[in-house]
Formats: sequence, C-alpha cells, structure tokens
Amino acid sequence: MGLVPIFYFRNLRFDMDTAAIAIRVAPALQELGLECLGVEWNAGHGGGLLRVYIDSLDHAGTAANAVGIDDCEAASREISALLDVDDAIPGHYVLEVSSPGIERPLFTAAQFARFIGDEAKLTLKLPRDGRRRFRGRIAAVAGDRVGMDVDGVRVEFAEDEVESAQLVPDWDALGYAPKPKPGKAPQRDARKREQ
Repeated sequence: MGLVPIFYFRNLRFDMDTAAIAIRVAPALQELGLECLGVEWNAGHGGGLLRVYIDSLDHAGTAANAVGIDDCEAASREISALLDVDDAIPGHYVLEVSSPGIERPLFTAAQFARFIGDEAKLTLKLPRDGRRRFRGRIAAVAGDRVGMDVDGVRVEFAEDEVESAQLVPDWDALGYAPKPKPGKAPQRDARKREQ
C-alpha cells in the first residue's frame, strides 16, 4: 500500500501511517471526482511535509481530464479540514496537494498495472542481491506482485517491498530534446567550430 516511514519530532518517535491517511481522505476526494494516488511524509526540523498525490477518476490521461490547480485547491481544503478534525498529525506540518506529473509516482500494484509496457524506476526498502534501485519496463502485474524486465531479466517485487517508485518519461515521445550538460557543447556545434 502506501509508505510507512518512521520519523522523529521533538525527540519523540512517531509512526506516520500514510496508508491510513490515504484511506481517510479518499472518500472526500471521490466526491470531487478525484482519486488519492498516494501519500508521502517528509519529516523536517520543526515540522514536516505531507504530500498527497491526486488524479482524475477518469484515467483517460488526456489534457481535458488532467488535474488542474482548481482541483488541487479544492482537494487541499477538503484534506486540511479532515486532518484538522482527526488531529492525525502531531505538531506543525505543511500540506501539499499535487498532480502526479510526468514522472508519476506509483504507490500500488494496481497503479503499476495501468502502465504495463512503460519504463519505471523503483527503490526497495531492503536490498535484493546487493541492490535497492531498479529500472526497467513494467511487464506484468498479478495481485500485489509487479514483474519488471530489468537489464534483460524478469524481476518480481511484492508491493510491500517497494519504498518508492515512479514512471520514467519517454522524453523522445514527448518531443523533448536533451539539454547539454553545463560546460559541454552539443557535438554538432563542436564540429562547426572546428571547420
């Protein structure tokens, strides 16, 4: 499900159950025509950042169905009111409501299933064969297990093994050309200077 990081606040230990927060806010978001994709907690000095990712219930992915600023503002009001009533988060925190964006985070196996054939990268909670980070094509999803083709090998992960995951944008398909690294001219420009 969601992430369940442990953080420290004023030298006291708290377990932040982000999955419980996602379940709590989901019905209010559904009434707005939105889905709670997942929740992240980032602890900081003097408080933390609670980030809630939302998407349209219509997963067509077209610009007409994209989540906009008005959706984020409406969702923020609803979530803030719910969390204030429940007093779910001790101390000060900042609430950020966000669309998934191009590098869409993936929180559940069902979300991976929507993007079979796309490239994703993920970080495991614990290392597997000496590594925690994997990048490859989403090949299959069965129940809570995700199969990815990584470096020519099929690797399976259980949903609860994943610390974080996100899609890798296909920049060529989106029509973006890579920018040269600072201090390095593109190859074609270097050749022109030599002539």
